[in-house]
Order: sequence, then structure tokens, then C-alpha cells
Amino acid sequence: MLTEDGKHLYVSYDEYHSLIEKLAIKVHQSGWQFDTILCLARGGMRPGDILSRIFDKPLAIMSTSSYRAEAGRVQGKLDVARYITTPQGEIAGRVLLVDDLADTGHTLNVVIGQLRDNYKPISELRSAVIWTKGVSAFKPDYSVEFLPTNPWIHQPFEGYDALRPAQLMEKWKI
Repeated sequence: MLTEDGKHLYVSYDEYHSLIEKLAIKVHQSGWQFDTILCLARGGMRPGDILSRIFDKPLAIMSTSSYRAEAGRVQGKLDVARYITTPQGEIAGRVLLVDDLADTGHTLNVVIGQLRDNYKPISELRSAVIWTKGVSAFKPDYSVEFLPTNPWIHQPFEGYDALRPAQLMEKWKI
């Protein structure tokens, strides 16, 4: 649910999964056939996992991180993993790159540049995200929602960013 001022978007688990299913439909309706899904961890892991199951394709993972300060609310220096984890040797062929959103577009632009420079066996690369913000410098091939007001997206699992083991032990009386 988008707040009245357009600055916050609150997403429930049901809405989140519905959006991933709509993303799958968009990719399917395009007719594009791909060999592997490459998700960007952490934001793209959940969508990547679900798309991997729906399309019955292997899931590769590339770790990136830029939102670390203030429980993941402040963007900092972008770190991109040097290696990709994949179940089938080196990543190759047609690859669907999946993330949760194109925020500023910086992460996706950097990752695609690195993939094109360092992974020559990739013959074709397309991108898929749930949300694209109006300020994004990157335009994904597939996106479900365009957010012109650039709201902060409150994803349903965000509560875990500030939850620590001691709090869980208290919650479950362990």
C-alpha cells in the first residue's frame, strides 16, 4: 500500500509473491528463452528462487551489497562479489538477471558491465525486477511496477534486519 504522500510503499507477503508471479508472466509472455537465472543477493534472492522454480531453470547467485547503514535504509559503497555461485560450472548462454528493484540503477548498471566484461560465455543478458523507481538510471527489460514518486519500499521481511538472536530467544522463551 502506497502512503498518501507517496514516500512509503508497504508490501505484504501476499502482495510480494503476487508481484513475483506477475513478473514471471511478463517474462513468459515475451517469448524469450533463457538458460539460467542469476539473482543478486540479497534483494534478488527471493524473486530469483521463485522464478527458478516456476521456469524450472538453474539459479546462480551473485552477491552485492550497498544498503547497510541504519538497518538497510542508507545506501553506501557498492560491493560486488568477484565470483558467481552456480550449480553448472561457469555461467553461460542466455541469462536472466533478477533483482528486487531498480532504485537508482547503479547496482544493475555496474553488475551488467562486469558481466559483459568478465563473463564472455554469456551470449545474451536480460534483466527483471519487481519495481523500477522514477529516478532509476537503469531501465530493466522486465518490471512489474513503475514508481514515479520513488517511495521507500517496506518489504515484508524487513523486520529481520534489526532482529537479533537474543530477541528471538526472548520471543520464543528459550
